[in-house]
Amino acid sequence: MKTAVIYARYSSDSQTEQSIEGQVRVCKQFAEKNDLLVVDQYIDRATTGMNDNRAAFQQMLRDSKRRQWSVVIVYKLDRFARNKYESVVNQSVSNLFE
Repeated sequence: MKTAVIYARYSSDSQTEQSIEGQVRVCKQFAEKNDLLVVDQYIDRATTGMNDNRAAFQQMLRDSKRRQWSVVIVYKLDRFARNKYESVVNQSVSNLFE
């Protein structure tokens, strides 16, 4: 069984914790259906996806170097990044540690 982490984010103060709960619930369902063991969660609240200067996101990238998990599950790709260039760069960096 592969190990995975969940990354969830919402971008504005007008969104609520329910937004995170819904994302995590869907990600956990995906993990169950795909035989993935979720070992951690990284959550950024009221944080833009236009850049990668997000505390939990940066921690996730640092933690990926320890190779304790092999998959990042997100509700939608725009939760990972809104900037397509940064998305590709960060996915490439993470893949180096698989």
